[in-house]
Amino acid sequence: MRVIVSTIIVNYNAGELLHRCVNSLLKCPQEIEIIVVDNASTDESLAPLQGLPGVRIIDNPTNVGFAAACNTGARVASGPFLLFLNPDCFFEPDALSQLLLIMDADARAGLATGLLRNMDGTEQVGGRRAVPTPWRSFVRAFGLAGLSRRWPRLFSDFNLHQQPLPKGPVEVEATSGACMLIRREAMDDVGDWDEEYFLHCEDLDLCMRFRQQGWKILFVPQALFIHDQGACSRNRPIFVEWHKHKGMMRFYRKFFRHQYPGLLWPLVVFGVWLRFTLIAGYHGGRIAAAFVGGKNV
Repeated sequence: MRVIVSTIIVNYNAGELLHRCVNSLLKCPQEIEIIVVDNASTDESLAPLQGLPGVRIIDNPTNVGFAAACNTGARVASGPFLLFLNPDCFFEPDALSQLLLIMDADARAGLATGLLRNMDGTEQVGGRRAVPTPWRSFVRAFGLAGLSRRWPRLFSDFNLHQQPLPKGPVEVEATSGACMLIRREAMDDVGDWDEEYFLHCEDLDLCMRFRQQGWKILFVPQALFIHDQGACSRNRPIFVEWHKHKGMMRFYRKFFRHQYPGLLWPLVVFGVWLRFTLIAGYHGGRIAAAFVGGKNV
């Protein structure tokens, strides 16, 4: 069997969602291999996969983070295409075919993604986006995107989900790591996922490097995916936010530090950690209230 697509799924306590994800892959007509890299899960999410043909499980003794686990899976993958897929994603069989058709049609297409939808069918935030520079993040955080009607180049939102869907594949600056079909040749050119990220922003980092090397990132609206976003991390909101903001700082420092000289850079740093403090305080208050009330959050 000649494997066409190697799917790498990073699992951490995904429960039944992982089984649903793998089942959707097993229905695909392409020759695929499924590599599940488990980051020391403590639930029973791996149990239904034991012994399934075409499914390989790699057990990490500790939680090494998303990027490092992706690299572990990629190193043992054998296909010319790598599909990085979150365990809380699933899709119809023709979705992968749609992505492969587009990749085959353009030799410079290094990365493709489909239309990520929420469980209610609406388009998910982050599936197609511009690069969230510090300024664009400031605009979004303070609700200034409405000014884009008058000054579109200055106050535009980096998330594009509220824009009309294109009729066909279009090039975008960035997409979500929840679903990325990557050409192996492009991955070899760009390099591994940056393992200094633990959780969040590693997908933006990868997209930046793809574009720097001249590889196209394509959004394919005909390829439909469902992403139960956050299902694997809802019980650890502060932990997730900490790593999200820590990753944000690394991303900004790596790609945009030179654009913010003098006092501007400390303002960027202050803004990131102020945002984290406010969000962590909100979640901490909810957890405390639930504890007092004897409820789970």
